[in-house]
Amino acid sequence: MASYAKHTGNLRRSLRREAPSTVGLLADPEDFAAMARYESFPFEDHPAYLRQVEGLLRSLAAQGIHTTVALFDPEDYEDFCRDQRLAPDSADARTRFTAEIAGTGAGVPFTGQPIGELATLVVDETVRQATWEYATLLLAGLGPCAHCGEDIGQASFDRATRLLKHLVDGAGPGRHHLVCSIPADEEQLTTVLHADATADTGPARLDSREALDFVTVLAAGLALRGPGGVVLRSTTPELPDRVHAWRLDHGAVRPLTAGEVFNAYCTDAETGELVPPEPGVEHRAGYPVDHEVPHHPRD
Repeated sequence: MASYAKHTGNLRRSLRREAPSTVGLLADPEDFAAMARYESFPFEDHPAYLRQVEGLLRSLAAQGIHTTVALFDPEDYEDFCRDQRLAPDSADARTRFTAEIAGTGAGVPFTGQPIGELATLVVDETVRQATWEYATLLLAGLGPCAHCGEDIGQASFDRATRLLKHLVDGAGPGRHHLVCSIPADEEQLTTVLHADATADTGPARLDSREALDFVTVLAAGLALRGPGGVVLRSTTPELPDRVHAWRLDHGAVRPLTAGEVFNAYCTDAETGELVPPEPGVEHRAGYPVDHEVPHHPRD
C-alpha cells in the first residue's frame, strides 16, 4: 500500500512538472496600489510583493515547472469581473483573470531573470502585443479600395513586406536596428526590429515575430497615408555606426537627407533643443527603398 501511494505521488509530481503555470504580475506601484485596496489582496508593500513573486517563480522553476509571467492590469481586471459577474475582491476572481490573460500571447517565460528585469520585459511584451493587435485591426477595418476594389489592408501589408526587404538589403553587412513609428488615431504605434547581415551568409537573419510586427505597423502607416518615420542604425565592427532615416508621406516612403537625419537624431524631442551628436555615429541620407507608386486613396 505504501509503495502504491509513493508511486501515485511520483506520478502526480511528474504531471505537475508538465502542467505550465502563469503568474500575473503587478509591474508598477500604481497598479499594485489599485489592487491593494481589496481586503482579500494579501500584500501592502510593492517591493515586498515583488520579492515574494520572485521567490515563487524560483520555487516553481526548481520543481521543473515552466512558468509564464503576464502583466496584471487592474482596469482590465475590473472589466473582466464585471463581464463575468465576479466579485473583484476575491482570490478566486484574480485566479480566473490570470488564467484568462494566459491566452493573450503577451507573456514572458521565466528563465531566472531578476524581478526588475523581468518586469520590464513583461511591460515591453504587453505593449508590443497591443501595438500589433491595434495595427492588425486597423488594417482589417479598411476594406476594399473604392477605385480598384483591392483590399487596402492586404495590399499595404504586401507592400510593407517588400519595403522591409529593400531596407535590410540596402543596409549591407552589420547588425541593424530598425524603428518604425506611426501616429494613429488613438496612440503612437512604434515597433522595433533587429537584423543581422553578413557579406557571405546570404539574406539577413530576422526574428519572425519582430518582422511581423514591423511590417504590420509600417503597413498601417502606408494605408493611413499620414506622417510617420523609419530609422535604421547599423553597427559593424571597427567602423562608425551609420544612421539612415525615411519619412512617410501620403503613402510613400521618402529618404531623408543627411542633414535631416542629423537634425532629427540630434534634437531633443521634448524641448526641441539641439543636443551634441553621439560620438562614433555617422548620419547618412536614406537610400531609395520605395519603388512603387502609392495608390488606394482614402477619400
